[in-house]
Amino acid sequence: MELTEEEKKNWFHLDLLNDTIPGMSLDRAYREIIKDKKGVPVTVAVLDSGMDLDHEDLREVLWSNTNEIPGNGIDNDNNGYVDDIHGYNFLGESYHEQVEYTRILRLGIGDEAYQEKAKKAHEKEFGEIAEGAMQMKGMVFFLEEADKFIIRELGKSTYEAADLNKIEPDNEMTEQILYFLKEMLTYGEDMEELKEMVAEGITQMDGRLNYHLNLEFDGRKIVGDNPYDITDVGYGNGNPKNLVKDESHGTHVAGIIAANRDNSLGINGVADNVAIMSIRAVPDGDEYDKDIALGIRYAVDNGAKIINASFGKSFSPNAEWVYDALKYAASKDVLFVLAAGNDGNDLDDPKNPNYPNDHKYIKGQEFVDNVITIGALISEFGENMVAVFSNYGAQNVDIFAPGDKIYSTMPENEYKFQGGTSMAAPMVSGLAALIRSHYPQLTANQVKKIIMESGIKPKLKVTVAGDPEKILPFDQLSRSGKIVNAYNALIMAEKVSRGKVKM
Repeated sequence: MELTEEEKKNWFHLDLLNDTIPGMSLDRAYREIIKDKKGVPVTVAVLDSGMDLDHEDLREVLWSNTNEIPGNGIDNDNNGYVDDIHGYNFLGESYHEQVEYTRILRLGIGDEAYQEKAKKAHEKEFGEIAEGAMQMKGMVFFLEEADKFIIRELGKSTYEAADLNKIEPDNEMTEQILYFLKEMLTYGEDMEELKEMVAEGITQMDGRLNYHLNLEFDGRKIVGDNPYDITDVGYGNGNPKNLVKDESHGTHVAGIIAANRDNSLGINGVADNVAIMSIRAVPDGDEYDKDIALGIRYAVDNGAKIINASFGKSFSPNAEWVYDALKYAASKDVLFVLAAGNDGNDLDDPKNPNYPNDHKYIKGQEFVDNVITIGALISEFGENMVAVFSNYGAQNVDIFAPGDKIYSTMPENEYKFQGGTSMAAPMVSGLAALIRSHYPQLTANQVKKIIMESGIKPKLKVTVAGDPEKILPFDQLSRSGKIVNAYNALIMAEKVSRGKVKM
């Protein structure tokens, strides 16, 4: 079923039963349960790439450190961070970075076996990306020539896939051009959108080659610390704003959680009565374990009750630092909401490591009880509803939430659709904030269990990783086997808070 424009922008708030769309039943929850009730304020830390602190839909929901005096260069509250008014920036002025296995090779981290594993991963991806970039650049030339031909044939400069059916091919070349364009236009609504997508793809591939996989590149030197020394602190600065417009990930994530619901602008975030703490720790490339560990501790020590972690990587040489930080968060009753990752992998398979995680010691047994890991769904209920990119795992993923083609905030007061488990995690962070706002007596572990147990468990088989040969029961793809449902979660939270249900 084709969604309306309004449904496309809001599908993740809709209800499976009433709207036949696998959203979170959020609109129903506000309409029938929350109504005009106001809970207590809840601080949610967005541990990400920084965010646009001036965005029209976010500036009114920012966390503010009232014990710090802005811009005086003094650590007024003695928390170890200078001028941290809305959070902290652990990346300083750095932006581009290598992925972890490139850094392992460049710096000779780990033993010979570890470096050999990193080398194989690097060589595999470098070869694939280099070949893909070459093919895509060749495609640009053919696309331009095909576009000129079609414009001449149709006599107009803009057209859609349906217009191509008006052209009768009279030779093999015309047939090839029409076939090529029809296939390509399945990825975009018109030629301009298609060209934009191809250009964006080339930019991403070039960035991968020039920075992420470039063994000679060192994006960290501008920061001035040793990122492999957890005791080397005092780096970064108190401005957790995105550095450039393209650094948009954290802004998009923040909007999903808490974009202002009362200003008639842009979008409605999942939660109201939320303060967003921005922690810039995820660069264009792989995050450093040190920044993540210190970022978690910063969030906990400065009052966050929920931390959204829409990031991940396959190598983590200092994973212990992050594990210790997760234990610290658990000891302080802070919920950690983690994106499952976008490789279409079964995370229960040891060949598919994904960091951070909460299963360090024994497979299937969590070493902390405050981490909830989220897979992603698309807006179409049925056999294809698991997003093709989403990781899954009966032990290592906890539940699924909307995560494909999500409309949210972008830098400079813009809005855009983006997809990934990075978008599914903030859905759950927002719901967790909603629960903790209205039922502040509930613990992080209780909130996690409520979200998992109150979800909807559809009895159907689904395609995973976009592979038609890989069809599995949906309830075997996560620990809960369920889809997040805000309406059910708030009902259960009420019962647990009153002692009617033990959790």
